[in-house]
Amino acid sequence: MLVRHGIKQSMSRKGNCFDNAAIESFFGTLKAEYFHLERPDSIDTLEAGVHDYAYYYNHERIKLRLQGLSPVDYRSRSTA
Repeated sequence: MLVRHGIKQSMSRKGNCFDNAAIESFFGTLKAEYFHLERPDSIDTLEAGVHDYAYYYNHERIKLRLQGLSPVDYRSRSTA
């Protein structure tokens, strides 16, 4: 299925989970803050909800570790 859609599977060395830590953290937050609260009733609703949540996560959701800014605002400020 991955090959059919032109996606290359990520494969880390045995016992090395650090390359997946960031995305696993995001998926945990996504499930806690979106999926378990909204319970989408269709694939289309799920897809739209994940898209909206990703936008919220990157553009609106503030992080204390980023000095109270969203990830996009933090990166924009540090590159300006």
